Amino acid sequence: MYRIDAEVAETPGRRAQGLMGRERLLPHEGMVFVFPELRAHCMWMRNTPLPLSVAFIDDSGRIINIAQMQPHSEDNHCAAQPARYALEMNQGWFAEKRVAPGAKLVGLERLPAPR
Repeated sequence: MYRIDAEVAETPGRRAQGLMGRERLLPHEGMVFVFPELRAHCMWMRNTPLPLSVAFIDDSGRIINIAQMQPHSEDNHCAAQPARYALEMNQGWFAEKRVAPGAKLVGLERLPAPR
């Protein structure tokens, strides 16, 4: 079990801002995006100087797929299936912890509702 201290992006403004401009994250820190609709959401790295890994997560908390995102890239990284959440962590965090697609995350039910 791993503890993650994640900032929550549940509003359109917070989801648009994401981790832009952030210079560093501690190893256990990240950002979880809570989407109002279940669909194949996409992420990008405009104005984000950190290399990140993003896990797309379904309604039940299962990881759908994980993508590696490079700093300042405008390449889209999308969920392979409809997702409710996306969790961004330092690049390599998921691989280092051996957290892979199919893994179930707990605690998502305590997040605020998306707006």
